[in-house]
Amino acid sequence: MVLSVTDRKWIEQRACAAGFDLAGVVTVSGAAAEHAASEQRFADWIAAGHAGEMEYLKRADADGQLVRGDLRRSMPWAQSVIVCAVNYNADAPRSIEPAPSGAGWIARYAWSGKTGEAANGSYPGSDYHDVLLDQLRAVEAELRERYPQCETRCYVDTGPLLERDYAARAGVGWIGRNTCIIHQQQGSWLLLGVIVTSLALEASAASVPAADRCGSCTRCIDACPTDALAPIGGTRQMDATRCIAYLTIEKKGSIPEELRAPMGRQVFGCDICQDVCPWNRRAPVSVGGALPARRELVNPALDWLAALDGPAFNRLFRQSPLERTRRKRLLRNVAIAMGNSGEQRFLAQLDVWAAGDDPVLAESASWAATQLRLSPDK
Repeated sequence: MVLSVTDRKWIEQRACAAGFDLAGVVTVSGAAAEHAASEQRFADWIAAGHAGEMEYLKRADADGQLVRGDLRRSMPWAQSVIVCAVNYNADAPRSIEPAPSGAGWIARYAWSGKTGEAANGSYPGSDYHDVLLDQLRAVEAELRERYPQCETRCYVDTGPLLERDYAARAGVGWIGRNTCIIHQQQGSWLLLGVIVTSLALEASAASVPAADRCGSCTRCIDACPTDALAPIGGTRQMDATRCIAYLTIEKKGSIPEELRAPMGRQVFGCDICQDVCPWNRRAPVSVGGALPARRELVNPALDWLAALDGPAFNRLFRQSPLERTRRKRLLRNVAIAMGNSGEQRFLAQLDVWAAGDDPVLAESASWAATQLRLSPDK
């Protein structure tokens, strides 16, 4: 079966009917030179150590080739990729705006909850991976009904492919200097999901790639506190080992000391490079949908997060993105944010942690307490 323009438009319509805001379809291989260049950039990025401890990105096949470098290494039958995107922007403050004293920051994508309030007035957690996967499978079911012989696989961040490269080729957006997919109307508050298919695509039927509209703007590069983004003129890459999102979510053990102060109040992820992006000034707010924001996670009080015991953490964050980082790592991040806050009232909690049994938390809390004791506002 070879997809025509009509088929592609039908797929895009069904994706939007399933709850996605954007969709596009592209061939797996693309132009040979472009495909080879993309694979080489990824290999060079891995070789430079920019993936840090994210071993799943480094997985190689029996020949030593990176699995994510070429989708056909794991799925030889793959012919086309359907890329879908959901807008998760919420009607709420941004991380760069004034915040209450002693507030932390949780990345916008992790605010999601399920509709219908729980007894305590809080939305139950909802991981976008699960929400998007359900929507993808709804589209997948319609694909298989329309094209009975096709083979498919659905992925949300877990597939052996470079989603952003396919998203750019599918017209969902361009890869900005902040390394996020940016759409001219939707901005960069986008979550991606893909359906890999065995359906071939006519050359004239592929979605039109989005034009790069970053221009000479460097606001994201200038605003990044840890200098994680490549300077203008270089390849649009991020050194994950310096990215606050990586440090607060993926990094195990202690965070390098020289990166702690620049982390500011971030306790889970970071939105700074998106908050300063001009294309997000008029980004639409996601209305309704399956990812409503949990208001208690917007500018959360650090002492509230610090007081969560194991059962409370599990109850609040079960099935949410924060479950991934686990309580011990979150407390490590909270300790660092307390040290950066200038708030002397956090010293008592930090001293308790510094004397505790968790060596990583103890070391982080000791550093944070020292920062507060050296604070000029003391």
